[in-house]
Amino acid sequence: MPHSKRPAATSKRDAAPSPAESRIACDIFCAVIDNFGDIGVCWRLARQLAHEHGWEVRLFVDDLHAFQRLCPALELERATQSVEGVVVEHWHEPEHAGETLQIADVVIEAFACELPGVYLSAMAQRERTPVWLNLEYLSAEDWVADFHLRPSPHPRYPLLKHFFFPGLGPGTGGVLKERDLDAARAAFERSADARTAWWQSATGGPPPGPDATVISLFAYENPAVDALLEQWRDSPTPIVLLVPQGRISGALARFFGVPSFDARAFAERGSLRAHGLAFTEQRDYDALLWASDLNFVRGEDSFVRAQWAARPFVWQIYPQADDAHLPKLDAALEHYTRTLAEAPRKALARFWHAWNGNGAQTTAGSPDGAPGQPHDASPRPAPDWRDFAQYLPAFRTRARAWADELARVGDLGGNLAEFAKTQLK
Repeated sequence: MPHSKRPAATSKRDAAPSPAESRIACDIFCAVIDNFGDIGVCWRLARQLAHEHGWEVRLFVDDLHAFQRLCPALELERATQSVEGVVVEHWHEPEHAGETLQIADVVIEAFACELPGVYLSAMAQRERTPVWLNLEYLSAEDWVADFHLRPSPHPRYPLLKHFFFPGLGPGTGGVLKERDLDAARAAFERSADARTAWWQSATGGPPPGPDATVISLFAYENPAVDALLEQWRDSPTPIVLLVPQGRISGALARFFGVPSFDARAFAERGSLRAHGLAFTEQRDYDALLWASDLNFVRGEDSFVRAQWAARPFVWQIYPQADDAHLPKLDAALEHYTRTLAEAPRKALARFWHAWNGNGAQTTAGSPDGAPGQPHDASPRPAPDWRDFAQYLPAFRTRARAWADELARVGDLGGNLAEFAKTQLK
């Protein structure tokens, strides 16, 4: 599918585009490093720019297999295809830049994946200089606001790259959110029929009774899960666990003594009933969050969706060498727990840190330290469900208020589109 307003590298774009060429063209380059976070963010951004802002979007992805898990309509054998109004290019190798070299008005280098050399060279030859953005990973740390939109001149070409930082506070790029997301959540919450239909489709049965606590568990492998499952088994009230098929499934199988715990699996021990769910396409994940009272999420994309779900959540941040991820966890806690009373604030911080395998919590009112201090590597007690669960009413109130606060930062797609328009010449 050709891009009408993308000139070949051998020709120069007219300084004054015709009305037919007025749509903004955007290329997004995404290298899938691990799991689904990179392509998850890029796919959401691509669709939002196309659907809500009318941009002509092309998405370069180097791993179509990972992409197809989130977007089943994708055809693996096709090098170029259009999906939901977005042109998808299979990025074959680092120097590949599409079958016909064309340069967009806005070029997004997602997570420092590095543009193909031939594409970069052609950007420099383009008469109307493209807006070049490096979309960074999400961080709640304070320094993000200082570096957001900071320019970086290329050492060889007359090109300027701006760093675009997602964030949870003012002065950052915000996080992704579709315009109709709140309305969709409200409609689901209002409709008993919609909720019943979701439970029937996902689990094959009706919703649980009002005395049950429904928990979704989307997680990386985690040694802390065994102790948590035991606590849920011994809970004085029913626990209904919803487990999307993935890296935590093996732990569920071992706990219940079954060969596997994949889609449509069901097991029960004590107060704990657990359902295995099929790996869902991206937009269907929101309904799982809305159907749950508490959501365990991982990485970046599900972390963001949990915040918009306005439900209590527990974040498993992607682990990095030398515990480099822990200050990011602390920073998110600092934002999220800011208005909580001391007791629930400390309980939430203890639980998040225990779930992340950290030897000491460091922020959100913790007595063990302050952000940026070294973390104790000693063994950490298992997450204490009873300590955490007693504050679920306070966490529910905070989750709703936090979603409103986060919305005031603006959504990432809208913020990015507005900045790009100011830079287009």
